Amino acid sequence: MKILILEDNTRLSNVIVDALEQKGYHVDLYNDGKKALEFIDNGYDCFILDINVPGVDGLTLLKEIRSMDEKTPAIIISANVELSTIQDAYLKGCDEYLKKPFYIYELETKLDKLCKITKDSILLLDDYTYDILKGVLFDSQNVEVRLAKKEILLLNLFAKNLDKVVSFEQIELYVWEGDLTTTENIRALVKRLRKKLPPESIVSQGGMGYKLEYKKDRDA
Repeated sequence: MKILILEDNTRLSNVIVDALEQKGYHVDLYNDGKKALEFIDNGYDCFILDINVPGVDGLTLLKEIRSMDEKTPAIIISANVELSTIQDAYLKGCDEYLKKPFYIYELETKLDKLCKITKDSILLLDDYTYDILKGVLFDSQNVEVRLAKKEILLLNLFAKNLDKVVSFEQIELYVWEGDLTTTENIRALVKRLRKKLPPESIVSQGGMGYKLEYKKDRDA
């Protein structure tokens, strides 16, 4: 799970990052909205945005995010309790508005509700298991299968989209974290990952992308 945090209060940001990393989240922290703006298309699963930060403010950043992505959850955290500001945040597309000061438990609860992958692990074909939170793959003998960073990111993307086709564009944004790549590179990554999974685990979908085959709960 990849989260972008925009927060310029060093003490608060360190507390948030420590708490979320302990829960297994991958966190990218920015204290300047202009810098964060460069990376908003890096395939994040959730955004946590303070309003009053240097560079580009959190609400402007949220507006930019929503211009290209209407679905990824966004949480505004702010000491501003003016009704007009709260209304503006929701109009610009925030999913939750958390007023400072707050307990970290409150933020974690909202993240669990909005952003958390519903499964902690997936039972794959041939009794392979993938631990989503830890990014670890186990074979049928419970022996860890070593994965490279991009292989982990690709499996995480499949985990977010169980029973759905993952497009080449989604893979580029999420796995290459916003960097441009080629279809050939994506296919090469899929080929490498296929070698580490049971046969027929990753199925091509007519040039549109790929789908992960796994054991449904009722078959596990």
